[in-house]
Amino acid sequence: MDGSNPHRGNLAAARLTGDHDHEHEHQHGQPIGEGGPRDFADEVVHKLLHSYRTASGAMQHVNSYELPSMEEVERIVQLCRTLLFPGFVGGSLVRATETELREFVRERVDDLGNRLRRQIYRGLHHKVQSAQGTRDLDCPHCAARAGEIAQNFLARLVDIRSRLALDVDAHLAGDPAASGTDEIIFCYPGLFAITVYRLAHDLLLLGAKLIPRMMTELAHEQVGIDIHPGATIGTSFFIDHGTGVVIGETTVIGNRVRVYQGVTIGAMSVKERLEPGHPGYKRHPTIEDDVVIYSGATILGGDTVVGQGAVVGGNCWVTQSVPAGAVVTQDGIRGPRAASR
Repeated sequence: MDGSNPHRGNLAAARLTGDHDHEHEHQHGQPIGEGGPRDFADEVVHKLLHSYRTASGAMQHVNSYELPSMEEVERIVQLCRTLLFPGFVGGSLVRATETELREFVRERVDDLGNRLRRQIYRGLHHKVQSAQGTRDLDCPHCAARAGEIAQNFLARLVDIRSRLALDVDAHLAGDPAASGTDEIIFCYPGLFAITVYRLAHDLLLLGAKLIPRMMTELAHEQVGIDIHPGATIGTSFFIDHGTGVVIGETTVIGNRVRVYQGVTIGAMSVKERLEPGHPGYKRHPTIEDDVVIYSGATILGGDTVVGQGAVVGGNCWVTQSVPAGAVVTQDGIRGPRAASR
């Protein structure tokens, strides 16, 4: 029969006659050798273990201290969003009394603090051990620092929530399709990415290692927006649609900036970060207040400044500064102080 397994008849005959030779020789139509599938799996295991012993140590982490957990970091983000947007994220609060609401918030603050402290500790510990080339299982200094960072971060949640309220309002004002703030909180990928960025950025400023980057990568994975936690972004930030947006580590963005899908705010070259003596070298552009950057635009370079109120048109390539109030199109820069391309 067309499309049938050519070995099916042989396998059926082997079962009827008790002759299992053909069954050992073939699995899903592929030869597996005389030893059968278990020996084949053992061979794969042997090769992988050999690779662990001989390949770069950066490719595995075995018989050592605990690393941060991406699953735990995801839970931390979820708990943060629950506290920032209660009722929208993390379960219903219908008819919750004041006492019930207090208990709800207290439980999640305690849970968040404990999880965050453990993950921050693991990130700090890992960085210390990597720098020293050691594999110590404990680091009391890292533990004390992690507790301090976690506590300071919890104290900033109200301030982060205030900044996010301005971001929500910016989305509502910037998108005529938005029916209300509820739709923005539930549905807008830009707000999700900005929320995670603001959490991660504050953690980074407080001294956390690795965890902030893991947080923003979760947002990148979920909504396709890649904002480095090291970027500096002002208030009332609006990302519309958002897929493919990239904002680099040393980017500085002012207030009331609007960015559309597919925008890259990036570096000219990776060589800059390899130069000695430049650990904080500015590789990414500065975007001043009230700038609009339309879909597909690429703005590159640490010396590039897009002036206040400028507009960068879709699919434009910008590697030089743009005057305030100017309009960039694929034909060049025009505006009160614009020079021809």
